[in-house]
Amino acid sequence: MKRVHFTGSFILMLAIFPLATVTAPEARAQDAGRLTLDQLITEAMQNNPGVKSARERWLSASHQIQQNYAPADPVFSYSNTDSPDFPLFKASAHTIGVTQSLQFPGKALYQADLSRRTADIARLALEATERDLRAQVQVGYYQLALDAALAAATEEQANLLEKVVKVTEIGYQGNKNTQADIIAAQLAYSTMVQQLEVFRLNVQNDRTQINMLLYRRPDEPLTVDQTLDVRPLTAGLDDLIRRAAETRQEILQAALTERNSDTASTLAKMEYLPDYSLSYSFDDYLLTSAAPAPNRTEDHSLTLAFNVPIFFRWHQREDVVKSLHDLEAARYDLGSIKNQTSAIVTTLYRTALVDYRQARLYHDSLIPIARHGYEVAIVAYENGQLNFAQLQNAYQQLYSLQVSHLQLQNQFLAQKVAIEQTVGSPLPQ
Repeated sequence: MKRVHFTGSFILMLAIFPLATVTAPEARAQDAGRLTLDQLITEAMQNNPGVKSARERWLSASHQIQQNYAPADPVFSYSNTDSPDFPLFKASAHTIGVTQSLQFPGKALYQADLSRRTADIARLALEATERDLRAQVQVGYYQLALDAALAAATEEQANLLEKVVKVTEIGYQGNKNTQADIIAAQLAYSTMVQQLEVFRLNVQNDRTQINMLLYRRPDEPLTVDQTLDVRPLTAGLDDLIRRAAETRQEILQAALTERNSDTASTLAKMEYLPDYSLSYSFDDYLLTSAAPAPNRTEDHSLTLAFNVPIFFRWHQREDVVKSLHDLEAARYDLGSIKNQTSAIVTTLYRTALVDYRQARLYHDSLIPIARHGYEVAIVAYENGQLNFAQLQNAYQQLYSLQVSHLQLQNQFLAQKVAIEQTVGSPLPQ
């Protein structure tokens, strides 16, 4: 039997039969020495290298703010000039100079603002990495729980089929059924045992996947509490859309990018303002005839220089036009991601409500009816009132409903976590 799973950004699995709220699961898990979902997430946040890498990038960006306030390093120069023989000896004059390049006042403030927002974008990237890691841990946790539940349901079905095999054998001995019934029952039992082996293998692989997210060895022992707290959505759709606009990391990053584009546009316009440099030099004339006057063998000079934007048509003006287009693009990007977020939250919310209602229907009605139908069918078969095909349909229908119920529960939690991931913050309980 193929492994039951869902693909996509929000792959989540559920693994319990009841859909009722479970109280104090962490207390029971701690008593049993098992890790809860929250404990797994905490350990992943502490150890996962992806989170650590994003944190270091944020710290790196944070240390690029202050340097914008500092001007360029001054340039020191020493000249040994007018030597008649060799540049290093018998010079006519020694000159010492210092040159300091400076931007037009105010540019550094805007550049620091750009760096500060870039650091904020890196911080939001860290939060998004943590958010996605949380979802990945939930994926692994629910996948493990689902496979464990499927294994339990398959084991229960194997026990039922083992009973069916015995019933067919007893009926065959009493000439109530044919040997074909025994063969069909044995084949169904053997198939179910093979499926059980596959699900148990899946459980082992699920533990390896969680160990990877926790940055552990693949085969490190991992005991997980599989008791899940399944509760319906309590927040309204409008509230979730509003929260997403306020807290989703991608929206906040787009907003900061828009502000950076606005600041970049201002800086582009400031290119018309001249940058300048200050230079100071001291001359010591060793040859008196080279000095400005016989009694003036030393002098001081101060120079102010600035750039003149005479090529503004091909440089500054093009930078300004480019920055304005970048600003408009950033605004469109922000509007687009807000619109997409609203659509995603709306779709996920509607689907979650339907999945929850259907899961409740399976749990409260369909599965109990199917289980009762199987019990009636096995008794009727023993009394010769049903043929084997009808009995087979009864136990296959029960197993199919159990698997469908697990999938619906999983899909409901999948939508909940997908909503939380899209909103960018935990949902209210």
